[in-house]
Amino acid sequence: MGSDVYVEIGAFLRRWYWRLRREPVSIFAALAEPVLWLFLFGNLFRGAGVAAEAGGDYLAFMTAGVVVMTVVNAALAGGIEVMFDREQGLLPRFLAAPIRPASVLVGRFLFVVIVTSLQAGVILAMARLMGVRPATGLPGVAGVLAIGVLLGAGIAVLSLSLAFRLRTHGEFFELIAFVSLPLLFLSSALVPLDAMPGWMAAVARLNPMTYAIDAVRSLMLHGWVPGLLAGVAGVLVLFDAACLAIGVRTFSRAMRD
Repeated sequence: MGSDVYVEIGAFLRRWYWRLRREPVSIFAALAEPVLWLFLFGNLFRGAGVAAEAGGDYLAFMTAGVVVMTVVNAALAGGIEVMFDREQGLLPRFLAAPIRPASVLVGRFLFVVIVTSLQAGVILAMARLMGVRPATGLPGVAGVLAIGVLLGAGIAVLSLSLAFRLRTHGEFFELIAFVSLPLLFLSSALVPLDAMPGWMAAVARLNPMTYAIDAVRSLMLHGWVPGLLAGVAGVLVLFDAACLAIGVRTFSRAMRD
């Protein structure tokens, strides 16, 4: 019984992998966009004298924001393919097939988490080519990826929930476009909280991206800070639990309808 679950999830992982392989332009764009952000915005803001941290390099400062931004954008888009399956009538067939319905979602969820982690790894590698060296070395890179997984997991669950609640993929794209930029600017991705207007800093403190960025930035710039990392991990676990509760409720309602 247990091995059947792994077989089902593995089959869906292979399905998503083969579908992605047929979209080389999407792969290129997904990898090139965050690198362009890091290269163009990092050098632009550094040249404009935008404040990072006292004595710190802005490109290194922004690397944490770009890594987390990439995780968030990829996780937000994670449910789109499920939405297409639903519109094309494939999703109801999968759910009616003699497999566990959860395997459909878990397979997609794991695929999004894996791809997102690979994207974050590519960005860190490109940042290194630009001269950014993590203060915590290779173990710190593993820590960065772990934080990315914690944040991306909750957002991917929300994205999959949207795939069941929204009516068309057009609504999905519009919603993602609407929330992605405010999420970025209402976080510490581009400037420190103390350099933001008071109301923006207050809102940014409610954004889970800010906590993930602060932890990644600490690993990139300062080294291991156990208290900060433990606190951020706790916040992100609570965020994931809340997202999972929303996802379970949405999926249960979809199965009843």
